[in-house]
Formats: sequence, structure tokens, C-alpha cells
Amino acid sequence: MSGSVTVIGLGPGDPRYLTPAAQAALDAAQDLIGYFPYVARVSERPGLTRHASDNRVEVDRARHALELAAAGRRVAVVSGGDPGVFAMAAAVFEALEAGDPAWRALSITVEPGITAMLAAAARIGAPLGGDFCALSLSDNLKPWEVITARLEAVLTADLVIALYNPISRARPWQLGAALALAAEHRAPETPVIFARAVGRPDEAIRILTLAEAREASADMATLVMIGASATRLIPREGAAPFVYTPRSVAR
Repeated sequence: MSGSVTVIGLGPGDPRYLTPAAQAALDAAQDLIGYFPYVARVSERPGLTRHASDNRVEVDRARHALELAAAGRRVAVVSGGDPGVFAMAAAVFEALEAGDPAWRALSITVEPGITAMLAAAARIGAPLGGDFCALSLSDNLKPWEVITARLEAVLTADLVIALYNPISRARPWQLGAALALAAEHRAPETPVIFARAVGRPDEAIRILTLAEAREASADMATLVMIGASATRLIPREGAAPFVYTPRSVAR
């Protein structure tokens, strides 16, 4: 087959954080597929057909990309951040596994991007300097009981935790429930970072304590990071503190 699918991470929003390899793949594409806001980040140009869709049709979107590629088109599937972190790369391979066996002969590549937790961490210091994990609080694709079981496990393991998809209009309570569970395992003064729209003009970053975080607001553009017991603040005069987690663990 002459067509191809490239799954591209657009990074957190600042064009400077788009990799040269990702930009080259965008430049070569004939079709652009993705969630409305991510497609809107890519400039229109002659020869590029844009296919924007809602955020709950990931597998359908992936299937469309594979069908276009099977017809000989060069297709770019875009995600914010990194496409392999709670995003479109997994949807493409899910559609590939369940779809036409002939699709497996297509050229399918993934171009990485800077995911939200890395962009947020870089803004405030090195909170991911020790062991960490990432969890999505969305229960669209997995039961809430699975989410809480996994969250309790990593809280018990004392990892820094990056929470993606923390809250939405349909799920206004889940972040509060997750932070309440965190409070059963972490001290009230544990640092919690709310990083919204990192790399975009409306970027906002708050460094709170776990006690304060339970009353804080967030939305789907917010990455919430809960520190480990070893995560520390370095105060600075006239500026927000640095946050870091030591690489070492006391024996």
C-alpha cells in the first residue's frame, strides 16, 4: 500500500515545542485528522484536507485515518501533548488490530511530543525527579473502581502522581474524590501543582498544599500533580518556589 498514517504529538501548545520531525510529517500530509482544537492548531495550506471531529470518537477517527491511508493518502492524526499518552496512538492501533488485515501492511509511525506532565514539571523545577506515574481520571473507558484501585496503589507506593483529565462538566466530583483519597496517604502540606494550558497564552500554574488543593478549581485543560512524601519546595524571594523530588530514597 502506498498510503501512510503518522500519529503526531503537537506538544502542549507553544509552536516552539513542536519537534522538527513532527513538523515535517505535518508538511507532508494530505489529510489531517483529529479533535477540533488540535486540528485548529495546524495552519491551513493548499493540498491539505482537514477532518475535525468530537473528542469521544477516537476509534472512529482512527479507522477513518486507516481507510484514507489504504486508499493511498498520506494521513496525519494529531493529538495534543504526546500521542502515546492517553491519546490517539493507542486508538490507531486499536482500530488496526480490529480492522481490515490489509491495513497491517500500511506504513504507520508515531511522532512523539511533549506531554503535559513534562511541560508542567519543567515550568516549576523537577517534581518528576524521582519515581512517578501518570493516571487518567476519566472513567469513559474504564470503571471508576479501577481508577481508585490504581490510585490507591501508587499512593501507597509513594510515587509522584500526574493526573490527566481531572474533571469535566460530566464528572465534576472525581478530582475531589481523588484528592480525598490522597489525603488518606499523604501529609496535608504535600505539594500539589495545578498546571493549566501550559505553553498557551492562558497558561496558569498554582502550587498548593494538599489541604488547599481539595478546594481548588480545575478543568480538562488542567494537569494536576500530587507530590510524593519526599517532594520539596525551595522558597524564592518575590517568585514562586521551585518544586523538586530528590532522585535518592532514604534507606
